[in-house]
This record gives sequence, C-alpha cells and structure tokens, in this order.
Amino acid sequence: MQNNNLIQKYNVPGPRYTSYPTVPYWNETGVSTKDWVRTFQHSFEESNSKKGISLYIHLPFCESLCTFCACHKHITKRHTVEIPYIETLLKEWKLYLDLFPEKPVLRELHLGGGTPTFFRAENLEQLLRGILDTVELHEAYEFSFEGHPNNTTKEHLQTLFNVGFTRVSFGVQCYARKVQKAIHRIQPFQNVKNVTKWAREIGYTSISHDLVFGLPFQKMEDVTDTILKTIRLKPDRISFYSYAHVPWIKGVGQRGFDEGDIPKGKRKRKLYEIGKQMLVDLGYIETGMDHFALPEDSLFKAFDNANMHRNFMGYTTNKTQLMIGLGMSAISDSWYAFAQNEKKLKEYKKRVDNNDLPIIKGHFLTEEDLIIRQHILNIMCHFETSWQDDALQFKELPEMLERLKEFEKDGLVKLSKYGLSVPIEARAFVRNICMAFDLRLIRSTPNKQLFSMTI
Repeated sequence: MQNNNLIQKYNVPGPRYTSYPTVPYWNETGVSTKDWVRTFQHSFEESNSKKGISLYIHLPFCESLCTFCACHKHITKRHTVEIPYIETLLKEWKLYLDLFPEKPVLRELHLGGGTPTFFRAENLEQLLRGILDTVELHEAYEFSFEGHPNNTTKEHLQTLFNVGFTRVSFGVQCYARKVQKAIHRIQPFQNVKNVTKWAREIGYTSISHDLVFGLPFQKMEDVTDTILKTIRLKPDRISFYSYAHVPWIKGVGQRGFDEGDIPKGKRKRKLYEIGKQMLVDLGYIETGMDHFALPEDSLFKAFDNANMHRNFMGYTTNKTQLMIGLGMSAISDSWYAFAQNEKKLKEYKKRVDNNDLPIIKGHFLTEEDLIIRQHILNIMCHFETSWQDDALQFKELPEMLERLKEFEKDGLVKLSKYGLSVPIEARAFVRNICMAFDLRLIRSTPNKQLFSMTI
C-alpha cells in the first residue's frame, strides 16, 4: 500500500498527457486551415509509405447521459441522425483525400464515442466501406472500436469483423447497482458476458474491459466484486481508470451526486491499490498508466518491445506520425501540430458542407515542445526517459533535475547521469512525474482547476 503521506503530498490536479502541450496550454493563435494543411501534408509525406497513418472517427451519439463521462457527446434517441452524420464524415474524409499527394496507407483505425454501437451495423459498414475503398491497408493494420455492452449486437461484431476489426473495448465501469444508478449506466453482468462471448466466437483477437475506480458510492467490495466478475470473462486487456471528476468543465452531467459521495485521497487510492494487486495476482501485467494486459496480448508485446505509443486514442501498439481525426470535436495530430474540429454538431456539419476543414482550434509545437513531448511520451509509455542525446536536452534541464530530486527522495524515480526510470511501486505517480517536465504548466500555473486529481 502506498504511503499515505505521499498520497496526500502528490494528490494534486494534473493532466493525463494524451498530448503535450495539453489542450489548455495550446497557443492562443491556434492554427489556420492553410497552416494545418501544410503541416499534415508534410507529416504525410514523411510517414505514409513506411508507417502509414492512423484514423480516429468520433461517433458522438448516446441515447442517455452517463454522469461519469467527460467526453464530447450528443444525447438523442433519434436514430435518424445516423445517415446524415455518416454522409458528413465521408465528406470530411473526401476533403482530406483531395489534399493528400498520394493514396493513404491506413495502419490504424479506431471508432470512438459517444457510443459507436448507437449506429446500426449496416450504417457502420456503409461508413467504413466508404473509407476503406479509398485507402491501401498496411500489412500490419489494426482496427478497433468501443462497444456498449447494452446495445452491441452479434451483427455489430460480425459486420465490423468482416471489414477488418479484431479489437473491441467494452465499457464496464463497475457492477455495483448503487454505483451504476448514480452514474446512470445500468449494465448487467450478463450483457457484458454475452458480448465478450460473441466477440471471442467471431474471432476477435483482443478484447478489453474498461473499469473505473473512485466512482460515487463505490466501496472496496464493489471494486473487488467487479474485478472478480471481470476475471471470469478473462479479457485480454483491462483498463483500470481513475474517475475524472471535472464538473466545472462538463457541467450538469457530473453533478448528479454530491461531492461527499465520491471517494477521495487515500480512500480512493486504496481502491486502486487493491484492484491493481488483484489484477497482477491474476496474471495481468501493468503496461502503461491505468492499463493491464495478459502476456499474449499485443499491447503487452508492444510495451515489452518498447514500441507502445500514446496519443488522443490512448495507448496504441502502432506508432504512426500522422493521425487524422474525423467527426465532431475530433482531434488530429501531425506530430508537429494539433487541430481540433468544431465541438457543436450543427457547426461541424455546416463547415464540412461548405467544403471547409472544420477546425476550431489547434497548436503548433515549438522545438522545445517537441523535446518535452518526447520525454513525456517515454515516461508514459516506457516508465523511463533519457537526455543523453543532445537532441533531447533543453535549456531548463538543470531546473528540471532539481525538481526531480524531491521525487527521488520520495522513491518515485531513480535518477542517473543522463536519465530516469520509474520503479514499479511508483508507477501510480507517473502523472506527477510527467508534470515535472511540463514547462508550460510550470511557467503558467492555472489560477483555477483545469484538471482532475492525479490520485
């Protein structure tokens, strides 16, 4: 169990580092469409023929609001929205196709949400055929999607498998009825059992379950019961996320319960420690922050071979330089710049219908940003980094080393002359360690809370 004094000391608001710089620190001038086109074309030319590109498709619709969720979504029970949205996605993709200097090689594709399985299977197939007919597939391509156990059907799983999907992630969260009621996500174990069984029978090679600790009313027995039920199904991967309580960002969605109902501090940390130990004892290996995998799974193999990558899709087994995000609020990454689409559905559709890439904001990375980004990626993906190479040194390195001495004293890092590593027992503090490198955060400490608590 982690030292309670360390938990109290390091339990501060901090980013999850799906990007660096983090979104609140993107530069105010953003990116123009013209400049974004220039940077993604440059990245495309550098990487397309060798490593290919990644494609993230945001499908934002949900039939009901889950109060634990901090994603951009659109709540509706009207399924007439499906075809118009798919048509807009394909129009947006056509805008990119017209700008690529050659046919794209697709290495990775992910359907995220919202709820991708809100869409009927035949409509998803229409969307995917419309994209796959325009690309070449990388020899090691990987397609994945997020499935809601309550509405994912055999038809969904079979249809997506038929077009190349081999990975699926099911959102479980917690099986305790009181917790499910509080987060507005009533989801019986039998539903999760069904979709996991179907996916295996169809031939999916990697099935993941997403669990969350720190949810309102969640107790120790709720976490242990959820993990024991999960182990009965033995998914290949398990994500064990900390609940991000950010009601100041997401408004009413995360105000469906009182602050006192949410486990915090050492009480919340205990939920994680017990859950993590159970997963390790049952044969899962920690492969990055919040993620565990069986030794046979591709995520563990990528972690073990130091090939794992992290971007706005989370941890991935493929390191592509260019990721294009399609859909409302989706974020693209050219490595040299980020660009986010319009967050409102009507505005997104209007921009695309006007043959305009629907970018609302973005960030060009400076030389310093690129160096810091690489260090943070190294720590998040490999639990170590090095500055022996001159290309990974930066002006404020001596000050950063001074900050890290406090972490070393507390046993959270092991420092050498040219690098650091994170001991196994300190991996729960990886967000805090990355914050020691985050020059933008250090130079401009926010005067209001922007991030969820690190513990």
